[in-house]
Amino acid sequence: MSAIHGAAQHPRARTTVLRAAAALLAATALAVTPLLVPGAAPAAANAEVVVSAGPVVFVEDGDTATVTVTVQADSAVLAEPVRVDWRTGSGTATADTDYEAGSGTLEFTAGTPSGTERTITVRTRVSEAGETAETVPLALASRDAEVAADPTVVVRAHGLPYLDERLPVEERVADLVSRMTLKEKVGQMTQAERGNVAGSPAVITELGLGSILSGGGSTPADNTPEGWADAIDGFQGRALATRLQIPLLYGVDSVHGHGNLAGATILPHNIGLGATRDPLLVARAERMVATETRATGIPWTFAPCLCVVRDDRWGRTYESFGEHPALASVLGAAAVLGFQGSRLDSSRSVLATAKHFVADGDTAYGTGEGDYTVDQGITEQSRRHVESVDLPPYAAAIVAGVGSVMPSYSSMDWTDDGLGNPVKMHAHDELINGWLKRDHGFDGFVISDYQGIHQIPPLAADSPTTQQIVTSVNAGVDMFMEPSQFERFHTRLVAAVQDGAVTPERIDDAVSRILTAKFELGLFEEPFADRSHADDIGSAAHREIARTAVAESQVLLKNSRRALPVDDDDSIYVAGRNADDLGNQAGGWTGTWQGFSGDVTEGTTILEGIEAAADDVTFSEDASAPTDGADVGVVVVGETPYAEGFGDVGGPEWAWDPADGGIPREEKSMSLQPGDAEVVEKVCAEIETCVVLIVSGRPQVITEQLGSIDALVASWLPGTEGAGVADVLFGDRRFTGKLPLSWPRSADDPVVNVGDKNYNPLFPFGWGLSTGGRTSTLDDHRLDLQDTVLDETTGVPPQAAQAIAKSDVALLEGKKAQALRLLKAATTTPPR
Repeated sequence: MSAIHGAAQHPRARTTVLRAAAALLAATALAVTPLLVPGAAPAAANAEVVVSAGPVVFVEDGDTATVTVTVQADSAVLAEPVRVDWRTGSGTATADTDYEAGSGTLEFTAGTPSGTERTITVRTRVSEAGETAETVPLALASRDAEVAADPTVVVRAHGLPYLDERLPVEERVADLVSRMTLKEKVGQMTQAERGNVAGSPAVITELGLGSILSGGGSTPADNTPEGWADAIDGFQGRALATRLQIPLLYGVDSVHGHGNLAGATILPHNIGLGATRDPLLVARAERMVATETRATGIPWTFAPCLCVVRDDRWGRTYESFGEHPALASVLGAAAVLGFQGSRLDSSRSVLATAKHFVADGDTAYGTGEGDYTVDQGITEQSRRHVESVDLPPYAAAIVAGVGSVMPSYSSMDWTDDGLGNPVKMHAHDELINGWLKRDHGFDGFVISDYQGIHQIPPLAADSPTTQQIVTSVNAGVDMFMEPSQFERFHTRLVAAVQDGAVTPERIDDAVSRILTAKFELGLFEEPFADRSHADDIGSAAHREIARTAVAESQVLLKNSRRALPVDDDDSIYVAGRNADDLGNQAGGWTGTWQGFSGDVTEGTTILEGIEAAADDVTFSEDASAPTDGADVGVVVVGETPYAEGFGDVGGPEWAWDPADGGIPREEKSMSLQPGDAEVVEKVCAEIETCVVLIVSGRPQVITEQLGSIDALVASWLPGTEGAGVADVLFGDRRFTGKLPLSWPRSADDPVVNVGDKNYNPLFPFGWGLSTGGRTSTLDDHRLDLQDTVLDETTGVPPQAAQAIAKSDVALLEGKKAQALRLLKAATTTPPR
């Protein structure tokens, strides 16, 4: 998922738990005219005493509903007695046919403790035939206290084919769609943001909303697993107060863990997972993420990103598995399988989203949207290029059974017919209806990005316009992420169908796709949060999975004089701003949309991992402390957090997280920041053995410093488990990672990809030294070649770089014999 210049994703001011609860209770489940008991005063006699009840109470047909009424006072006990009159009102259920009408009075005597509960019972009558849900509103009134809200009893729908879990999903979908009104269908196509419905949740019922999301940094006031589950269950109750009781589908960006949740296990970002070259590990890791996400009541993640990054200046580089489609295809499919498992209705599964369709990593520099330089820009390529580079990961994801796809903000401008006529991906009929749905048989649903259709020309102040909506629906988008303008979207799409601009058949297709996912997720049988794995969130077992992923993601670029592994008996001097900063090592999409430096969540920093492995450790962030006597210097430098757009090199600078205090973050660059370079220079000049770790979301040009560094490691963005970095530094695990990106020689010419005609990176795609045993003949040849060709100062010569990169591509494509031949040929040819 994304956001336009951070719209609606800035951290929000939080109300207190009490105020949030009062707001929830103040919004009724249905638009019901209050029914006052005769003789009861409409206003509260004592505003310090509040009477409340849950907004929605569910009951099975023929059973008795129990409505709990609670009295709350500022004091510990009631000073005066409180009487609450109640009566059943007129909803969609018929009195004395569907339920027994009633009325009465609840009494709370003086001295009653605040928080005391009383109950009201409403008896329902058995219906002979199946029927949709019916409502029985209750009116509460009191002369002695303020009444916060009137509850509604909902008699559950029953006896209808779509509720029969024994029937095939296709039959259930068809039956349900046949019963839906146009407004109900459009409601299923509409997604709102949590923060925009939390204060008035009745809108969920009124519009029949099909989905809610949490954007980056959007959390309930109680940011705990229980707090998430409670909040989402509250929204779900509102959805189930509709006549058809279609459950909500809640989504979140669990792009490297449930990043919005405090205490969640955070994995390396995709670029680090790409370095592991381990699809089984990726699947296992995403299974862990799915478990933690679903335990909070969320059955849908906007991940994985299948972008093939071709320009590392892009601020989303770290969301990519790498620069070659074979790598993104293998690991992207593994991620889908990990998220979704063998059954979507499992408590450890979530619906996956392949994004951002298509070629968002292949946009031209300088074409970015607004102030962005790369992000949301224009892909200026031929159909043949896009088919061979950008589309393969989506084909692999479809084969893996991915349930949803999200279009990119970017545009496509085919060179086949000349540049100058770009089409926004949210409007691209050829690629969404054509390539995705018709040609490749994608049977899931397409969800728009965050206000993505607002960028479809012509732009307007009152987006989404009817034209934008119609264009995108007809291009094949099925659900629309309209965080704040969901009511406008709903109204205008209903009108567009009534006017004939969108056919009923197209609406039915979109809704059928969405409902299919909901049935397969088991939401009709169990719409509320399954909290059975809540204790697994952030558990030692989960953190061990992430720690393994961190260790396997570390890429050893240089290792002169066998500087690594470090002896744990050595005196170790640690420096650099990224050594002891959890936020920096986690990166964007952690805690908030753009992430932030500091204690963003719970975890282990790289320094803490080193301190746990060795006894004699000195830390000086800026290397100002004396280095005398240290055997090894470990310098941890790199980037500070960012996400899309604001992470573009040359793009705007973010300043709106609370941790920023309104001060713009450092300008993004492909070169080390001056302060980082100074620390590297100082430590490497003063300590005999110097190890440099680069914690970043993309390569940082380090050509000038390479000669003074003994060991150089690409650590990427490891997430919360910094001990995984220490594992390979001290030899508890051997280095096995390989570059998912070509490492450029110059920040002035950073665009270098495997397959380029004049391929000459500092380190090639697939490069990675090791510090331990070898596993195969091919691995032996690669490591021997790397040891032979690496120049301590100038990196890898072009001919050898090309051979290593091509060999790695062949291996990813399953061509082991070809990979071996390329390495053998390069070994017998002198490096140039």
